[in-house]
Amino acid sequence: MEEGEDPPAAASPSRRVHIVDDDPMVRTAVARLLRLHGFDVVTHDSAQAFLDAYALDEPGCALVDVAMPGMDGLALQSHFAPQEGPPFVFLSGLADVQACATAMRQGAVDFLKKPVDEAVLVGALETALARDAQARPRREGQRDVERRLGTLTEREREILEHVVEGRLNKQIAADLGIAEKTVKVHRARAMEKMGARSVAAIVRMMERHLGDAAGGK
Repeated sequence: MEEGEDPPAAASPSRRVHIVDDDPMVRTAVARLLRLHGFDVVTHDSAQAFLDAYALDEPGCALVDVAMPGMDGLALQSHFAPQEGPPFVFLSGLADVQACATAMRQGAVDFLKKPVDEAVLVGALETALARDAQARPRREGQRDVERRLGTLTEREREILEHVVEGRLNKQIAADLGIAEKTVKVHRARAMEKMGARSVAAIVRMMERHLGDAAGGK
């Protein structure tokens, strides 16, 4: 949010729109318009200012100019891995077909041209917020699994990988050259840290994790 700008009192954080545009007149005018439609607006005068302020776990979407000094809008979009970060709606002063194609290929919700029809802009942002709300539980689940995996020791993770592959304790012990009792201890600790009460549960958890990770590449 820019200096001297008061945050809206009534808008919900789930309706947050980050405006990223180097033109102060555009930022002010668009922010005023969106607040009239009940959006929670935060403005940034550059892509870097947005990156410095944005947290991955916060809800919302981004309304971004394409041509900006330093990092432009497309570079900002590509800073985030696919299916991560906020949904992007671009608002450009130029009818650049190549830029539009790149933005949409990278997952943008829409690519609009200035001046934009008010209803079209609001509709695009509503779609972006709906997409964010739908994707957020999956992303939060993915991050939770990653956090839990980060608590495992190297041996616990190694044994967990064998468990997911369907290996029995005695098979894992033979593969790793350790006692079966040791396998049981590390396996129990890994399952507890992951919050899984059964092999089936940990297999489902890891399959979702790997599937989401592959989808984000």
